[in-house]
Amino acid sequence: MYTIQTEAYFDSAHFLAGYDGKCSNIHGHRWMVVVEASSETLDPNGQTRGMVMDFSDLKRLLREETKKLDHSLIIEEGSLRKKTIEALEEENFRIVTFPFRPTAENLAKYFFDQLKKAGCPVRRVKVYETPRNMAGYEEEQA
Repeated sequence: MYTIQTEAYFDSAHFLAGYDGKCSNIHGHRWMVVVEASSETLDPNGQTRGMVMDFSDLKRLLREETKKLDHSLIIEEGSLRKKTIEALEEENFRIVTFPFRPTAENLAKYFFDQLKKAGCPVRRVKVYETPRNMAGYEEEQA
């Protein structure tokens, strides 16, 4: 199995609704997303001959996804009152709403799915909330 890997960073805030602890309050992270792509074989032709895929393409795809979340407040749908969201939007705060709780685990799956949808042969995604705390997602290999 051949693999390549790249990483990207983004800064955003989140909170965990319904969590009994300090993560229930809005707080921020310098998130790091590490993506590993893999293939049983290398491309036999053209510009990407001898590659799993072009590193430039992998970096671009990952950065396109992380840019969508950079300098935003990431929230779970239904976790804030409508009035609160309206007030934040009136102040021009950028809010990204997901149908899932914005945990590192769920974000790892989100990035995995987005990259796969874009045609990347993604094998594994790791999302670091801090340099020491990481969650990952990978599908079972056939």
